[in-house]
Amino acid sequence: MNTPQAVVLLSGGLDSATAAAQAQADGYGAIALSCRYGQRHHRELAAAKAIAQHLKIAQHFIIDVNLGQWGGSSLTDTTTPLAQDGSDTAPIPATYVPGRNTVFIALALSLAEAQGATAVYLGINAVDYSGYPDCRPDYLAAYQQLAALSSRVGVEGQPIQLVAPLVADSKVDIVRRALQLGVPIPLTWSCYAGGDAPCGRCDSCRIRDQALITAGYPQWATPNVTPCF
Repeated sequence: MNTPQAVVLLSGGLDSATAAAQAQADGYGAIALSCRYGQRHHRELAAAKAIAQHLKIAQHFIIDVNLGQWGGSSLTDTTTPLAQDGSDTAPIPATYVPGRNTVFIALALSLAEAQGATAVYLGINAVDYSGYPDCRPDYLAAYQQLAALSSRVGVEGQPIQLVAPLVADSKVDIVRRALQLGVPIPLTWSCYAGGDAPCGRCDSCRIRDQALITAGYPQWATPNVTPCF
C-alpha cells in the first residue's frame, strides 16, 4: 500500500517543524511548502531547509508570493519598528500579516491536490500566540468547508483535510511534543528580526524562550537576554 501524503506548511519555526514531524508520526509522507512572502529576512527559510533535510523530507517547495509589497505589517514593512519587550498591547498586533495564512493554505491545498496528498498540516496555535485571527479554530473550521467546496477532490467527496495538531497546545506542550518527535529545536528559527542570533525581545522570541525555560531547556533560549515575562 502506498504511503499517504501530506503537505506541511514549513516556515522554519518551532511550531511548523513540530507539525511536520507530527505528520510523519501520523503515517504520512511529508511534502514541505515554504514561502518567500516579503518578510524582513530569509533566515527562517534557511531553517526550513535544514529542518526538511533533518526530517528527510524529499520534496520541499519554496515559492515566491510577495505579500509585503503592499505593506500592512511590521513583519514585511521595514520602516515600521518591531515591537519589543511586550510593548505592542493591541488585541491583534502589528506583526499580523493581512491574509497570510489564507493565502498559504490556498497554496498548500493546490499543491496537495496536484500531488495527490490527502491532508495539509499546519503549525497554527490558538493558546500561546499573538492573537492573530487566522490561527483560531473557527477560522480553520470555516476554511475546511471552503476546501471541500473549492476542489475537484472535495466535490467528489474526498476533501483534503486541514490538520492543526498544535492548535490547542500551550507553547510548553509544543516544546515537549517536539522533543518526543525528535524535532531539532536548535535548528528552528522563530525570531521576527532575523540576524545572526535571535533578538530575544520580539513577541515570538519571548513566547518561545518562556516555553523553553519552563520546559527545562534554558540552554536553547536566547543567550544573554533576560526573558520579559
